[in-house]
Amino acid sequence: MPDEDFRSPEDIELAQTEGGAEEALPGGEVPPPSMHFASRFDGLSGIIAPLITTLLAFLMGGLVVALTGKNPIKVYHAIWNGTGLNWFFHVGNHSARVPFATTHMWFPWDTASIAAQNLQQTLLLTTPIILTALAVAFAFRCGMFNIGGQGQYLAGTIFSVWLGSSFLNMSPWLHVPLVLIVGALAGAVWAGIAGILKATVGAHEVISTIMLNWTAIWVGEYLFGQGGPLQGPQPSIPISHDIAEGAKLPIIWGLKLLQGLSIGIFISVAMLVVYWIIINRTTRGFEVRAVGFNPEAARYGGISVARNYFLAMAISGSFAGLAGALDITGWEYHIGQNDIPVNQIGFIGLAAALLGRNTALGVGMASLLFGALINGTSGRQLDPSIFRPDLAGNLTTIIQGLVILFVGLNLGGVWVWLKRRRRA
Repeated sequence: MPDEDFRSPEDIELAQTEGGAEEALPGGEVPPPSMHFASRFDGLSGIIAPLITTLLAFLMGGLVVALTGKNPIKVYHAIWNGTGLNWFFHVGNHSARVPFATTHMWFPWDTASIAAQNLQQTLLLTTPIILTALAVAFAFRCGMFNIGGQGQYLAGTIFSVWLGSSFLNMSPWLHVPLVLIVGALAGAVWAGIAGILKATVGAHEVISTIMLNWTAIWVGEYLFGQGGPLQGPQPSIPISHDIAEGAKLPIIWGLKLLQGLSIGIFISVAMLVVYWIIINRTTRGFEVRAVGFNPEAARYGGISVARNYFLAMAISGSFAGLAGALDITGWEYHIGQNDIPVNQIGFIGLAAALLGRNTALGVGMASLLFGALINGTSGRQLDPSIFRPDLAGNLTTIIQGLVILFVGLNLGGVWVWLKRRRRA
């Protein structure tokens, strides 16, 4: 075995970023995902690659808009207004209610404006995208491609509805943490199945997680369908019971009846910090990265590859399961049979993780981008005279697909290669 196989993960990464591409793997072995895409480029190129990817995706999306006979600039401006992000630019002399109190204080932004309501919806969508993106990113750092974020999200959702609608007299201080913890554990167990199969028999995680996605969908449709064990009180309506009041997260902005923003957004942001700490400041994170860089070298160094495969998938699933729990306790409060197959939040998280290059900051920014894009193109935000909302929803899907395509093309690598060619 070549000497390079025994280098530390940091040395391997340094060789990839500064010395060009690594030598071909022996025996035609397929390199892990951590050696693909733009993940090997740091510094300025690490910032340039996502920016180029996003710019090209929006430019091509604008071309699609132009082909429909609409003005891309006007359409993108309307989408921008629908995201609520323009709220930050409307500074004035206003007052805002102190969270969890009745008193008001001076505030530079109008928290009751239309832009504020749009921003609330954008952040509601961003919350689960962050966590499903982390579910992809964590497994990716261990050399695995977790396509099962959707199924893990549904596992967390199902258990959250079940526990949230039970124990009606339990204290909120116990009920809410119980629902969130069990939701995360449900996602961890669901993803752990793929991890065990990978660790024991070498089953590819892409295949197993895709099958687990469909299993979760059909199980959910059975549970909440007509006559299902978790169907609500109306026999003709395939919708679950509402969760108890004590299982609902506190609303910090807006009204509960109008899908106000809960503290779930802060939990998601906290998970970004947890992800960064685990990956960069713990022994477990070092082992996960080592396995992702080179499983054989990690095994030679005494690291259990099989155990890290399982743990990486389980931790990834816990992020996605927590996303489902936060949606149920934060604003959905129930789930219907028809909601299960149309939900795509796990796949949106996949695009966010790739665009964010599996870094905590990148995942957070990419998740906000996709959350804003989905909300800005929704029917209630976009004026039909500017662009048809049904077409705008397809525009969002096109941009997501282009992001995955351009990340796969490794535009950051092309930029670095051209830069080196000019220096030569």
